[in-house]
Amino acid sequence: MKRRQFLKTAGAGVAGAAIAAPAIAQSMPELKWRLTTSWPKSLDVPFSASETLSKYVAEATDNKFQIQTFAGGEIVPPFSVVDAVGNQTVEMGHTAAYYFFGKDPAFALLCSVPFGLNSRQQNAWFFDHGGNEMVNEFVKKFNLYAMPGGNTGTQMGGWFAKEIKTVDDLKGIKMRIGGWAGKTVAKLGVIPQQIPGGDIYPALEKGTIDAAEWVGPYDDEKLGFYKVARNYYYL
Repeated sequence: MKRRQFLKTAGAGVAGAAIAAPAIAQSMPELKWRLTTSWPKSLDVPFSASETLSKYVAEATDNKFQIQTFAGGEIVPPFSVVDAVGNQTVEMGHTAAYYFFGKDPAFALLCSVPFGLNSRQQNAWFFDHGGNEMVNEFVKKFNLYAMPGGNTGTQMGGWFAKEIKTVDDLKGIKMRIGGWAGKTVAKLGVIPQQIPGGDIYPALEKGTIDAAEWVGPYDDEKLGFYKVARNYYYL
C-alpha cells in the first residue's frame, strides 16, 4: 500500500470513529449506579478518586451512565464494601482490599503488603504481567469483579502519641493498622486495631489507641493526626 494512501485512509477512519461516538452514547440505556466507599468525604486522595471515575464515565457516555458516590457509612459501614457489592446491595465499591484480610489473606496482595512491591511495581504487575487477571480469578468467589482504582504510593509507618526510641517501645501499643501490616507489627508487640479513617482522630484524641497508620502526609494532615500524635515515623 502506498504511504500517502494509507495515511489518508487511516485519517478517515479516526474521523469516522470520532463522529460515531456520540451516536453510540445516545443509543445506550440510562444507567444509575451507586458506589459505596470506605472513605470520609474530607479525604481528597481516596474519595476524590471515586468522584473522578464517576465524572469520566458520565462524560464518556454523554451522561447516560451516572455513578453516585457515597462516603463510608452513608449506605453501609466502611468495612462492609466487599459484602455490599458481592450481595448486590450496591453496584460498585471503592476500598482498600487489605481491609478484608480476615476473609482471606490474599486480599492483601491486591493492595499492599509489608516489604512488598512499590507503587510502580504494583502497577506493572496489574497492567503488564497479568496481575488483574489473577486478582479477578481470586475475587470471583466473592461475586466481585475488580479493577485498580488508584495508587497512593508508599505509606508511612504512622503517628505515635509517645516517642519511639527502641523496638521495645512498641510493646503494648494499641495501633490503628490493618491487613498484613497489622499481623507483622504484632510480632513486635503492637496490638493492631482496625478502625475506619473517619474514626481515627477521635480514637487518638481519647487515648483509645496510642498510634495510627493511614496513608501519607497529605491526607494525614487533613485528618489532623499531628495535633494529637506528635511523633511521625516511617517503619
